[in-house]
Amino acid sequence: MGMDFSTLRTLISRYCAGEENWVDSRTIYIGHKEPPPGTEAFIQQRFPDNRIVSSKYTFWNFIPKNMFEQFRRVANFYFLIIFLVQLIIDTPTSPVTSGLPLFFVITVTAIKQGYEDWLRHKADNAVNRCPVHVVQHGKVIRKQSRKLRVGDVVFVKEDETFPCDLILLSSSRDDGTCYVTTASLDGESSHKTYYAVQDTKAYRTEKEVDSIHATIECEQPQPDLYKFVGRINIYMDSEPVARPLGSENLLLRGATLKNTEHIYAVAIYTGMETKMALNYQSKCQKRSAVEKSMNAYLVVYLCILISKALINTALKYLWQADPNRDEPWYNQRTEAERQRHVVIRAFTDFLAFMVLFNYIIPVSMYVTVEMQKFLGSYFIVWDDEMFDEELGERAVVNTSDLNEELGQVEYVFTDKTGTLTENNMEFIECCVDGHVYVPHAICNGQVMPGAAGMDMIDSSPGPDARMREELFFRALCLCHTVQVKEEETVDGIKHGIHQGKSTSFYISSSPDEVALVEGVKGLGFTYVRLKDSYMEILNREDEIERFELLEVLTFDSVRRRMSVIVRASTGEFYLFCKGADSSIFPRVISGKVEQVKARVEHNAVEGLRTLCVAYKPLSPEQYQEVCHLLSGAKLALQDRDKRLAEAYDLIEKDLILLGATAVEDRLQEKAADTIESLHKAGIKVWVLTGDKMETAAATCYASKLFHRNTQILELTTKRTDEQSLHDVLFDLSRTVLRHHGTMTRDTFSGLSGDCTDFGLIIDGATLSAVMRPDQEDSNSGNYKEIFLEICRNCSAVLCCRMAPLQKAQIVKLIKASKEHPITLAIGDGANDVSMILEAHVGIGIMGKEGRQAVRNSDYAIPKFKHLKKMLLVHGHYYYIRISELVQYFFYKNVCFIFPQFLYQFFCGFSQQPLYDTAYLTLYNISFTSLPILLYSLIEQHVNMDILKKDPSLYRDIAKNSLLQWPSFIYWTILGVYDAIVMFFGAYFLFDNTTFTSNGQMFGNWTFGTLVFTVLVFTVTFKLALDTHYWTWINHFVIWGSLIFFVVFSLLWGGIIWPFLNYQRMYYVFMQMLSSGPAWLSIILLITASLLPDVVKKVIWRALWPTTTERIQSADKLYKGQLSEFTPLGSFHVLSKTSSHRRASGSQGNQGNAHNPRRSEPFNKKTMFTRWQKTPDYRTFTPLLRFADSSRHPRQGQAYGGAGPETSV
Repeated sequence: MGMDFSTLRTLISRYCAGEENWVDSRTIYIGHKEPPPGTEAFIQQRFPDNRIVSSKYTFWNFIPKNMFEQFRRVANFYFLIIFLVQLIIDTPTSPVTSGLPLFFVITVTAIKQGYEDWLRHKADNAVNRCPVHVVQHGKVIRKQSRKLRVGDVVFVKEDETFPCDLILLSSSRDDGTCYVTTASLDGESSHKTYYAVQDTKAYRTEKEVDSIHATIECEQPQPDLYKFVGRINIYMDSEPVARPLGSENLLLRGATLKNTEHIYAVAIYTGMETKMALNYQSKCQKRSAVEKSMNAYLVVYLCILISKALINTALKYLWQADPNRDEPWYNQRTEAERQRHVVIRAFTDFLAFMVLFNYIIPVSMYVTVEMQKFLGSYFIVWDDEMFDEELGERAVVNTSDLNEELGQVEYVFTDKTGTLTENNMEFIECCVDGHVYVPHAICNGQVMPGAAGMDMIDSSPGPDARMREELFFRALCLCHTVQVKEEETVDGIKHGIHQGKSTSFYISSSPDEVALVEGVKGLGFTYVRLKDSYMEILNREDEIERFELLEVLTFDSVRRRMSVIVRASTGEFYLFCKGADSSIFPRVISGKVEQVKARVEHNAVEGLRTLCVAYKPLSPEQYQEVCHLLSGAKLALQDRDKRLAEAYDLIEKDLILLGATAVEDRLQEKAADTIESLHKAGIKVWVLTGDKMETAAATCYASKLFHRNTQILELTTKRTDEQSLHDVLFDLSRTVLRHHGTMTRDTFSGLSGDCTDFGLIIDGATLSAVMRPDQEDSNSGNYKEIFLEICRNCSAVLCCRMAPLQKAQIVKLIKASKEHPITLAIGDGANDVSMILEAHVGIGIMGKEGRQAVRNSDYAIPKFKHLKKMLLVHGHYYYIRISELVQYFFYKNVCFIFPQFLYQFFCGFSQQPLYDTAYLTLYNISFTSLPILLYSLIEQHVNMDILKKDPSLYRDIAKNSLLQWPSFIYWTILGVYDAIVMFFGAYFLFDNTTFTSNGQMFGNWTFGTLVFTVLVFTVTFKLALDTHYWTWINHFVIWGSLIFFVVFSLLWGGIIWPFLNYQRMYYVFMQMLSSGPAWLSIILLITASLLPDVVKKVIWRALWPTTTERIQSADKLYKGQLSEFTPLGSFHVLSKTSSHRRASGSQGNQGNAHNPRRSEPFNKKTMFTRWQKTPDYRTFTPLLRFADSSRHPRQGQAYGGAGPETSV
């Protein structure tokens, strides 16, 4: 019984939320050792094992859970209801007709989702079973990762990944530090320094580490990667010693050990409690505009379906009002049927009609769309032009649900550092007290050889300035967290920097820091290493100077600065501080502030990243006070971050300014070209950055976001200090609207030389004021609207000094504006994740800041330049393909089911099906599904090169133009027309000729088969007419599906397979084909069905062609060589007569330039083409810009043209 009770107690404690789940902190016993008696109570808490689970299903819950998820989709649930109705009541069609397609769709989707989940299980198992080394009883043993427990002491070697969240106990390095890269967690690929607990760092062997007797108290797991609060109690001989633990002691799961031979650490969070697992963000499901259109169309067709069923039910009872028709002699009712209430009978009939017509809702469209998206996404992955050799990376598709959304983008929000720029820093210059120093060019007031012609403001410094200059260089050598990586030389002896300079290099968590340390090396001061808490630097006289590193006040994005406290060999204490100008200047009490500020502003305008450097000498008393402040804050378990921030604030004040540095971050290759192309495509580009205004603005000019003639509007703190926000907003609004009052947005672009465009610059503080204005201000409510109105009329917007959350707020603001534009966010760092998740489409760049942005994005590309092809080519194609797929599916189902509706008028509304069960079932699954799937995968309506060279074609498909209601209504009317032609054509053609050659009469199944044959051929030919890009696969699938239909009909009719003598369809197809009139009617009806669509296309293309259609016509004329097209000015061999004609033609065109067109191309240029025997002249968008890009545009010549236009 006792056993039973203990088992019960264990089960209750396991399955009911125990107390420990609610405690704020947890206690961990290192090596599972109990604390000494009398110190604290030993309560062994229960923690999860180290298993990671990223999969969604298990073997047992897959079927119920997957079914539940699939039937939450309206279409699937609808078909399930129809299937059940067919099972329950006597319906005209077999349950198989809707059951089989539904089963097929559900099975295919379940297999796809099951396979994806199986891959996740496989990945989880690989991680959970990988070996880890654990110290037990003084020995290192191997065990599987999933068996790791909280409290285990883990041994990790260099380049191994941490198996769970660990507290560093000791390291192979003498100073107890280790270096780690956290690229897979926060996207930063640089090395970070972590510190062992002071009292345990001396324990270096397994036996020593096993002898540690300590407990750790820390907070319960939470997802913030940069926050950790805890303390360790070490039991020495006497009292336990308490030491603080912070994020600098915590090694996170997924991070990798670098530049350190091995470490010992204790596991504190395991499995799904690790910070990495808690950061598995469940992304909200993004839905594309096309999917929303599909759902809207579905509702319309559902209404059509219900109205059809209601009309037929009403007409049935009207027809049956005559007793002879209600109960004819050959179809007497049973007694039970006579007794049924009329309402129940009518409802049953209504359901039966619903079942009969339900094929108007295409269930297979959903599975075709799924397959199209899934298979289509591989074209991005396989694209060799989007492969980056330097990184060895291809584009990645994380979700295929948004492919077509890439063709609908109206706003692009991009990060600056690492996205537009390379995140590759180069030290340019530094300024000390107004004197400029350029490495290897100007040093110590002397101009080096080869530096002539440089912009310099320098004079030889005096002795006092010399001392400050050296102090500045020492500050740069000491105020950082750079590590030195020493590489072994051939003979196996390690050389430091001061011995063999080429064998060592710097690594750091920030590329800026490495650039500064390497830059100051060029000015004569070299940082050598950090050893035993001493930083060594090599001065100009090649002497080693040693400074004891006492404290590091780490950098954070709120303070925007970092400091170190060091003790020189002479015993003096110094605090060196470096940071952004906005965070240093307010804390400075002396130094040449004005000169340095002027140089900082000059460098920012040049597009350089600037940092300021200051210092403060400390007396021993002041240092003791600092230590007391810091240790008090570090030991706090509650609000540690807040208390540390307050302590840092008190310490970093009353500084003396030394100087400033300037570092350059180069633009990425083809970034400017990409932005220019996006502008031409009608896409607005916004740059959102945390950088300062001047630097960001310089990058925007370099990347052609702003042009020379762009009028810059500022909405910044500087301006709102002088005027109220209300006044500034209204001023800007008046400026913009006055200018745009006479102009429409579409005629305006940043391309035309004589047109002023506007660029807006806004900073984070002002944005906060716009988003959350004071409530007392009566006009505050419409600030957002005014701000949006200004932004709408600007060709480019730059937002600087942005916090990550503000980036997401901006995206959300634009998303929610009244036009509801489609947004795309692109970035490379962890700070861009919120913006990437917020936008309709999120794109990550595989930059130097690791993979966090990539993992959270929908798509990932190696470089910013690949965005051009991603949107202008892939996005364009995906949208064209899927819009045709959706419209075509609805069209072919209208053609399919409308004859069935008409047939009811000729069969007494008896719910008699027109088509055979096999045809009903296989129409959407087999006969018509493959051609449209293939079309939606490989169709190219315009050559790929043309799409790249003429971005304005992207405007033709903007605003979901191919899936608007007029287009949908046209396809529906076309479907109804085709159905009427097929049904009544067959009906009237066979009104008198009801006999075949052997005298047999045509029955209802022969009639239905005839209509069905015309139907299958018509809808397949319609797709063939819409196909522009023919390959052997198209031919194989289109003609192959028609052959399959014929072969299946012969087989089903018992001709090829005689034992299928299924009474209804036996020999029906053969009998139909043996009749000459049937052949004639098939050909006539197919022609009559397709003719109106062909005529409409020809007339529309002739009278109101879109840009795309004109390009298609020209491309056919030039047999696919349109990318070698040259504008009129390049034709030198034309005769005088044709020149004369050209003149009149051009003038004629100019006269017609303002005729309304469906899509007005902008920036037109006359092109010469031969359409007929005599030359005809059309207006084309220029396609190539290569002929003479060096010429500046002149009067009468378009901005990017290939040569001067011929005078007329």
